[in-house]
Amino acid sequence: MATTELEEATLQGQAEIWRFMFSYVDSMALKSAIELRIADIIHSHGGAITLSQIASCINGGSSTSSPDINTLSRIMRLLVRRKIFTIHHPSDGGDPVYDLTHSSRWLLHDSEQTLAPMILMENHPLLLAPWHCLSQCVQEGGVAFKKAHGREVWDLASENPEFNRLFNDGMTCTSKVITRAILSGYKERLSSIGSLVDVGGGTGSLTSEIVKAYPHIKGVNFDLQHVVSAAPPYDGVCHIAGNMFHAIPNADAVIMKWILHDWGDEDCIQILRNCRKAIPRGNGKVIIVEAVVKPDGNGTFDDMGFVFDLLMMVHCRGGKERTELEWKRILEQGGFSRYKIIDIPTLASIIEAYPDD
Repeated sequence: MATTELEEATLQGQAEIWRFMFSYVDSMALKSAIELRIADIIHSHGGAITLSQIASCINGGSSTSSPDINTLSRIMRLLVRRKIFTIHHPSDGGDPVYDLTHSSRWLLHDSEQTLAPMILMENHPLLLAPWHCLSQCVQEGGVAFKKAHGREVWDLASENPEFNRLFNDGMTCTSKVITRAILSGYKERLSSIGSLVDVGGGTGSLTSEIVKAYPHIKGVNFDLQHVVSAAPPYDGVCHIAGNMFHAIPNADAVIMKWILHDWGDEDCIQILRNCRKAIPRGNGKVIIVEAVVKPDGNGTFDDMGFVFDLLMMVHCRGGKERTELEWKRILEQGGFSRYKIIDIPTLASIIEAYPDD
């Protein structure tokens, strides 16, 4: 390698390390934009808006103190650089105006397709603290979340109503995103199901949307007691409290969305064996909605498989994302030697698994 090429590569390496070192700044700027409802303010205005107009609407325009325009402008400058918002400089020399992009539309609070609650959840101090224990986990094993808080994430949720609400809101918003992808990319295969149990279904949003689209389906939302106790009533959906490691309600099919990635292989095998007991041998199936990690993939969401893998490792005992080979292994041990992977328009795929005869 020529000296100039080496120098350029070294300089580029330095720049990359600086970028990674401060990548949390992007997350914090994004979080602040959601807390300030900047995307909502622009959306409500109906088009591009000046910085002073944005500031005048912060806190509903009823704040006792005036927002700091300088701080706001510097946050917006970074988010424009990251293509979260756009900026336009009028030719007449007027104030610059800011507008939404395809990215910032995912920050709207009242949209059916929003990731705002998930961003607030993942950037909450309680979920950020475990990341500081990552190297400790390499040195001595264990779960980062438990090292940081002295308990598992599920235990903290059951003990802390505020965290439980934050967690449920985050799961509900992502459920809506995934649900739309399921209904658009898997709709033909749902029509033949008579009854469906959503294992680890949270407050029941996925089940309710499926039943709404297919009213003939008898829906069961199944989760822990403290979760279903906060679930609203839905037409055609029955909420049942229980533990998936003990038993699962009977149905034609079981659906699990982002459940198995929370658990290690042995736990997943136990859950799958309970699923097998809950469905008929002939035409029963388990619908697993999870990421399938592609080590050599370069698709739109393929990088997120690696990110989510570390996320699961930090937050959950045994949690992990899996390659197709790893999915095949636990499915076979759980009693499902046949499966099909179906792509849907989101970062997750559907793994449709069929029980052994």
